Amino acid sequence: MNKISNYLKKSADTIKSLDFFKNKIVSISNEIFKASKNGNKILVAGNGGSCSDAEHFVGELQCTYKKRSRKPLSAISLASLPAAFTAWSNDFGYETFFKRQVEAHAKEGDILFLISTGGGDEKSGASMSLVHAAKEAKKRKLKLISLIGKSGGLLQNMSDIEITVKSDITSHIQEAHITLLHCICEQLEHKF
Repeated sequence: MNKISNYLKKSADTIKSLDFFKNKIVSISNEIFKASKNGNKILVAGNGGSCSDAEHFVGELQCTYKKRSRKPLSAISLASLPAAFTAWSNDFGYETFFKRQVEAHAKEGDILFLISTGGGDEKSGASMSLVHAAKEAKKRKLKLISLIGKSGGLLQNMSDIEITVKSDITSHIQEAHITLLHCICEQLEHKF
């Protein structure tokens, strides 16, 4: 019982700390709103649990969050193409798959929205698929937004706007990320 209480307390403390990022949440929402109004799209990617969060976020943007009458936003989850994903990974390797998706779908003015608990580490190779996509996005003049955790990794300094959750516990970072995604959606509901 104490382990459960301790886990819930740490998770709640991590989520409470997100209040510090209110201005960044508003800025992210403003960028998504502006991109949508200009006919641009949001490309979203993550690995593992963050991939699931990316899919969830795209669902909220394309469909509805609360307002059933809200128009859809053009959003694509870059991992949601299994034939392309398996073909590219088989022939060229997974690490460059998201970069290839940016090459295929991105145009200037779009947003690349990355979700990663660690933010990319060249030494360990963790989340380098996102770092390669971020580099390609910068070349193509996309706005780069990242939700990250731990030390922030390589994405922290590459991003135009980033929120680095102050935790080293992957599950708490993921819980905070889904809360941040819902806060962004809350802001967007007021704008549309």
